[in-house]
Amino acid sequence: MNAAARPPIAYTRAADLPALLAQRIVIIDGAMGTMIQRYKLGEADFRGSRFTDHPKDLKGNNDLLPLTRPDVLHEIHSQYLAAGADIIETNTFGATSIAQEDYGLAEVARELNVEAARIARSAADAFTTPERRRYVAGALGPTPRTASISPDVNDPGARNVSFEQLRAAYHEQASGLLEGGADLFLVETIFDTLNAKAAIFALDELMEATGERLPVIVSGTVTDASGRILSGQTVSAFWNSVRHARPIAIGLNCALGATLMRPYIEELAKVAGDTYISCYPNAGLPNPMSDTGFDETPEITGAMLAEFAQAGFLNIVGGCCGTTPDHIAEIARRVGEYRPRTRHDPLFSGLLAA
Repeated sequence: MNAAARPPIAYTRAADLPALLAQRIVIIDGAMGTMIQRYKLGEADFRGSRFTDHPKDLKGNNDLLPLTRPDVLHEIHSQYLAAGADIIETNTFGATSIAQEDYGLAEVARELNVEAARIARSAADAFTTPERRRYVAGALGPTPRTASISPDVNDPGARNVSFEQLRAAYHEQASGLLEGGADLFLVETIFDTLNAKAAIFALDELMEATGERLPVIVSGTVTDASGRILSGQTVSAFWNSVRHARPIAIGLNCALGATLMRPYIEELAKVAGDTYISCYPNAGLPNPMSDTGFDETPEITGAMLAEFAQAGFLNIVGGCCGTTPDHIAEIARRVGEYRPRTRHDPLFSGLLAA
């Protein structure tokens, strides 16, 4: 049975999202870290009253802010929604027990996800109208450990994490996001496909156990001009490794700016015919000499992503590192005049109208 012949997934949350993706290009928000930096938070902000005596430094642990500065996160979410975002991501990129272990806070990982989802849910609900719904994407980041690559150049077989450890950590994270009110799951910034498979497996387990069925977006990261993710796969191979999960969208984010990302998004749009395409690049390549750490203005990023839309590559678009509400507003304005990419069976794509 080809993909086009399979019955659609009956989602219990965000059931209207597939129809929206077929109608217009959907806007996802921009960077969270870039915005948090604007608040110039100190160690006391990250500790709050709860972690005053914690033995490790906590400044920079942005995933802790749902417990210590929820006001900051709510304000940032609201700024992106006001800029035109249809989907906002929870502040949970590093909110797994594996990532929080570096701060000695593995035991609060699930709580971080519940609270982060609740904060995003509150902001999204405040901007939702009968004419326009706003969605919360529960963000699952890659973790600082990789199941495919050795951390020791002298021992290629060495690993500092197992598939089972990743699965358990992702299951705990996703359970918290589900409880907090996420509408969909976003497995993002994937540099190791085996890590992504652990996340997908955990999501499937959770949804099978709870009876909830949420849309899943899978977004990889091409790290250099080789056109491969860090664990070695081309974007076509990456898609074929995760397509069994039937994600509502497959895409790329982070790492490269839009200019360098273009050929890989184009390739993905051709091979992943039976799903939608997402794209949210950085505001260009990192530049520590600039005020924001990135060179691209909203006008530059918006113009490039508008060209992607005009070329027929996009269904979901937004920004990653270095982007701001101004970037999202400009992207939304520019892509709004273009139709979304149409799904098709790749076996017969040559016979279909663009």
